Amino acid sequence: MTPILDGILTTLVYLAASFILFIVGKFVYQLFHPKIKVSHELVEKDNFAFSVAYVGYFIGLLLAIGSAVIGESDGLWNDLMDIGVYGALSILLLNLSIIVNDKIILRHFNVKKEIIDDGNVGTGVVEGAISVATGLIILGAIHGDGHGVGGPIITATLYWLLGQFLMFITAVVYNAITPYDIHEHIEKGNIAVGIGFAGAIIAIANLIRFALMHDFESWIITLEDVGIDVGIGLALLPLVRLMTDKILLPGQKLTDEIINQEHPNNGAAFVEAFAYIGGSILISWSL
Repeated sequence: MTPILDGILTTLVYLAASFILFIVGKFVYQLFHPKIKVSHELVEKDNFAFSVAYVGYFIGLLLAIGSAVIGESDGLWNDLMDIGVYGALSILLLNLSIIVNDKIILRHFNVKKEIIDDGNVGTGVVEGAISVATGLIILGAIHGDGHGVGGPIITATLYWLLGQFLMFITAVVYNAITPYDIHEHIEKGNIAVGIGFAGAIIAIANLIRFALMHDFESWIITLEDVGIDVGIGLALLPLVRLMTDKILLPGQKLTDEIINQEHPNNGAAFVEAFAYIGGSILISWSL
């Protein structure tokens, strides 16, 4: 077999394995949410809030599966075993994170009621962002798992737990730097508040991913790397928000655009979210 043909066949095998993991991820989502009829929400109710959260889940799933696929090859069969093991772990952790963060980050209201019963798009945006953020964290956790205490699977799981904790800290810090209660306004259906919050969550998760991508050396080194990267990100959140006010939205107040008018300005919130995510990308390039 020629090297080119061998490479094509190997690629097709990896794609097939990834596609199988997507199907498994879809069924596992339904197992974790047995009362949600996906086709009913998407097709019959045209529930846009659920669509946003559901697509966010699949973006997170894509990132999580990517953690099992990318990296140096160790032979086709060994790679397939790694894809199966780490892919299953990724799907489990991603679904657990949705449940955990519905009870922690979005604990001030009933997430299922807001998305399924009320069609609250702001809540759907945040839940989708939590899935994307968790996918980024899993990507970093598994790609750089190394051989910490208990082996690579335990190390990757502990990385994931660390990431979940830091996402909660991000939520607390973001709520503190905004002159309004984000949970109150998200529950009221303010999509713009949800978009801005989503940008902050994804931005910090990207920095966590960047810090975890390196192979495990020791917990001290890992915690130092994560602490520095996330610390810089959290410290810059208020600065980025100020810059959005003064540079990206000249002549306008971000808070006024988001909560102090009859129809919240979703476009302004997208600018805010971009500023957070763009800032996190620049930080990762600079460190």
